Amino acid sequence: MKALVYHGVGRRSWEDVAEPVVADPDDAVVRVDAVTICGTDLHILGGDVPEVEAGRVLGHEAIGTVVDVGPGVRTVRPGDRVLVSCISACGRCRNCRGAAYGQCTGGGGWILGHLVDGTQAELVRTPFADTSLYKLPEGVDDDVAVLLADILPTSYEVGVRNGRVGPGDTVVIVGAGPIGLAAVVAARLYSPGTIAVIDPDTGRLDAAKRLGADVTLTPDQNPEEAVPGLTRDGSGADTVIEAVGVPEAFEMCTRLVRPGGHVANVGVHGRPATLHLEDLWIKNVTITTGLVDTNSTPMLLGMLQAGRLDIGGLVTHRFGLDEMQDAYDVFSRAAETGALKVVLFRR
Repeated sequence: MKALVYHGVGRRSWEDVAEPVVADPDDAVVRVDAVTICGTDLHILGGDVPEVEAGRVLGHEAIGTVVDVGPGVRTVRPGDRVLVSCISACGRCRNCRGAAYGQCTGGGGWILGHLVDGTQAELVRTPFADTSLYKLPEGVDDDVAVLLADILPTSYEVGVRNGRVGPGDTVVIVGAGPIGLAAVVAARLYSPGTIAVIDPDTGRLDAAKRLGADVTLTPDQNPEEAVPGLTRDGSGADTVIEAVGVPEAFEMCTRLVRPGGHVANVGVHGRPATLHLEDLWIKNVTITTGLVDTNSTPMLLGMLQAGRLDIGGLVTHRFGLDEMQDAYDVFSRAAETGALKVVLFRR
């Protein structure tokens, strides 16, 4: 079969690899019908995730059809259409029993495209199938459902929920890439008073407006002066969500938040960021980080089926699975191509 293989920093190829097989009783093998590229994949190619070994098949989110299962699998069977979650969960360890699947100590967590071969392939072996695959409801399109494999639960759990967004709040999202835009959609579920998005790309800011942002700002518009004017008392934002993964964005977030507010870091960081405790120690600010647990995925799937999530506008480019290299080129040059989320389909 064909797969996208990582060959070290900056090097990737679409090449022949061995087909995966059921290796453990809890495994399933899934035919990939739709897959997407994540900003984390670009971080891997940039050398920011050094534990990814050369030879690894990348990718951690997909829609597919089950083709084989191990003898221990009970909830899915060949022919089922499923969501392949970015997080695998053993379901038995202490963290999984507390629904903290991202921190699974039983062999799960973020492993696909990271510690084991991933989803940017014609077939993928999915460990812990009963707790890591989700049957898809009828009537849900693949190119929308695939967004629930990672970016929507990530923005909802690590950004909005960790950031304690509430009714009437002022929410600032730094970064209008796919995660930041998904955070706009997720934040709207809590009826905040104002959602502001900061990004240098005016095309992405236009997308944020379409998805429900009330205010958009570029860094040149001096957000640190503008944001207090959006709040009830001029003290700063209730919640600031970092959705970029660079030190400058994180440090801006800590300057935009009000005393007693929340900074929710979602971005994947490859460089150190400075925590200015000389300014923050007195402000009672809560800073959270996190890897998504995907415990919200069943709820989000239900909302999608009910028509309560409008996220189709996040997909800007579609490719065939055999056009993986072209899709990476388009996604990695988003400032030039206008790419938000690219989805690749089996033909």
